[in-house]
Amino acid sequence: MKKNPAKNIIEDFGGLTVFNRGSRRATKQNKRNSMLTPMLGEITGSIHVGLAGLGSAIGVALVGMKASEAVGRNPGAFGRIITLAVLGMALSEAIVFYAIYLVR
Repeated sequence: MKKNPAKNIIEDFGGLTVFNRGSRRATKQNKRNSMLTPMLGEITGSIHVGLAGLGSAIGVALVGMKASEAVGRNPGAFGRIITLAVLGMALSEAIVFYAIYLVR
């Protein structure tokens, strides 16, 4: 299918929609965007996983801190507290695995 330069052409570059009128200048710009889009995807994916890891680390630290405070207040409830703390840490760390899965 030939592209008619007079008509508006809609091109899709990895989720980024570009409206092109068919001029040479716009075509050169689209080629530059098509090379830039995967690189931006890699950068934003890395930031995504990094922030998820940071949030998960903070969550695990808070759960551990509060669990140790709870055991200090009531040593008899150690078994129930440690069970809930480990469960909370596992759920907090699952966020990183979701982020890694979404970036792939």
